[in-house]
Amino acid sequence: MINFYEVNETNKMIEKENLDVRTITLGISLLDCIDSDLETLRSNIYNKIKETAKDLVATGEEIEKEFGIPIVNKRISVTPIALVGGAACKSPEDFAKIAKTLDTVAKEVGVNFLGGYSALVAKGMTKADEMLIKSIPLALSGTERVCSSINLGSTKTGINMDAVKLMGEIVKETAEYTKDDGSMGCAKLVVFCNAPDDNPFMAGAFHGVTEADKIINVGVSGPGVVKTALEKVRGENFEVLCETIKKTAFKVTRVGQLVAKEASRMLGIPFGIIDLSLAPTPAVGDSVADILKEIGLEHPGAPGTTAALALLNDQVKKGGVMASSYVGGLSGAFIPVSEDQGMIDAVNAGALTLEKLEAMTCVCSVGLDMIAIPGDTKPSTISGIIADEMAIGMVNQKTTAVRIIPVIGKGVGETVEFGGLLGYAPIMPVNQFACDNFVNRGGRIPAPIHSFKN
Repeated sequence: MINFYEVNETNKMIEKENLDVRTITLGISLLDCIDSDLETLRSNIYNKIKETAKDLVATGEEIEKEFGIPIVNKRISVTPIALVGGAACKSPEDFAKIAKTLDTVAKEVGVNFLGGYSALVAKGMTKADEMLIKSIPLALSGTERVCSSINLGSTKTGINMDAVKLMGEIVKETAEYTKDDGSMGCAKLVVFCNAPDDNPFMAGAFHGVTEADKIINVGVSGPGVVKTALEKVRGENFEVLCETIKKTAFKVTRVGQLVAKEASRMLGIPFGIIDLSLAPTPAVGDSVADILKEIGLEHPGAPGTTAALALLNDQVKKGGVMASSYVGGLSGAFIPVSEDQGMIDAVNAGALTLEKLEAMTCVCSVGLDMIAIPGDTKPSTISGIIADEMAIGMVNQKTTAVRIIPVIGKGVGETVEFGGLLGYAPIMPVNQFACDNFVNRGGRIPAPIHSFKN
């Protein structure tokens, strides 16, 4: 039973510490929409999403009113479109037409983002995969709410370097296509190693082929809650620190579990997972960087940062798995730059570099996230950055990702505004030494020896 103390404690977390349910994400399988005729396929996709998601936003708003818990986003994820569109699409332009359909139905049902304009190419690319990837600049520049993710590698299969090379070019091309909007298209595009099938967070959400026909996944977030809890144990030893984070993560996850179960009941759709990710926002007091500072760092990037982040990530997960039997997605601490005021401050202070962020991704939940770089950065350099991050994920048997934004027309020292939850970002310097000969080799980096577990 929940007692009055816990009710008051949760209310305080919501009112003063930025506790929220970051997203209810409805996963929808589109496999039964497949048709060899493009217009029939588009009609099938529209009808399936419209019917399945028609009550999603209203249900979220009703839960908000009933429980007083803010639900910031209502979202949809769908089966990777490269699989769905393969039989009907004969060109990248055909795939971009599907993106238009997805955008139209997303607007009509009222969600803020729809994820799943995706391809899974960890080991190789089909013709459909390649066409979808080549359509990304056109698709993202012509839509508002569609998000794209590409899985380029895994611990079991290695890294598809042909796809890595191609994605460096696609990221740069997407930046060019959306240059009048701060190269915003790249903020809706992410590449993965070991992408999870049930991630509710954008831009990386898609509905995996192992999932049910439809599913409810919920992402909770509470960096402000964790920071406030740590303020009360300032100066205590690591045991006290870890216990405090773990207990706080437990409470935050229970809030998400409550919302997920209620949404599942009201919509008549099975509950999938809770993703307990400390996902920051530009709001003051809602920062993972501030947690790291509370742990004892002057700024993220200072010596000790990777150790502090490893501790935080581990204790968040330990608390989460005690609170729910179905914790999944990415679950842990996110370290985006543009979405976290503390990270922006660390970059501006000279404490945080791209190389240090890469080191931090060895122990965080995702990877290089929402990082703005000079617009004249070469595609091969972007591919090299992607390859490094894919290698970290592959060897460490974890999810890693890159969401990087070469802002056309801007250089180091300038900033770019994205607005809303995406915030703003300083343009960070990139290593100028070339990696063209490495990226251009072609083929596949093989899986590490410890992947052989059959």
